[in-house]
Amino acid sequence: MRSEPIDPEGLTFTGVSPRLVWARALGWLPAAVLIVAVCSVPLVLTLLGVWTWVPRWLAWAVPVVALVVQLWRLALIPRQVRALGYAERDEDLLIRSGLFFRRLVVVPYGRMQYVDVQAGPVERALGMAGIKLHTASASTDAAIPGLPADEAARLREALSARGEARLAGL
Repeated sequence: MRSEPIDPEGLTFTGVSPRLVWARALGWLPAAVLIVAVCSVPLVLTLLGVWTWVPRWLAWAVPVVALVVQLWRLALIPRQVRALGYAERDEDLLIRSGLFFRRLVVVPYGRMQYVDVQAGPVERALGMAGIKLHTASASTDAAIPGLPADEAARLREALSARGEARLAGL
């Protein structure tokens, strides 16, 4: 089943690096451990006999539910990364994202003011970088995370050249 506004006909999207899954999982891990640890406090206090008023089933249910939710979030990361993509057309760049709430951003080359390439320590260690496009509209959020570093450099140069060639009177 294909959704026309999100997947224009005859257009092939280029995906991001699969290593973005590892970067996102590393970012997810500390918060997930903290959430499960905090949700385990009632269980520990009940088992130690400090909280005698909490039913045992409830003391077990809270950390188990927290763990299941965090594992579900972890399982979604690969699918979210596969949903990211971009397509270069003659006049504009299309950026697709979102698993449940899908989004397609179309950025005309003539509206681009500058292109940012950014890479944090985890991305650099995994050989990746992200691109952020700045346009004349402050509300435009056009970013492509998790590109291989050489592809990010190539895309930066290509987008800058196309943007310069098609300036829209800015």
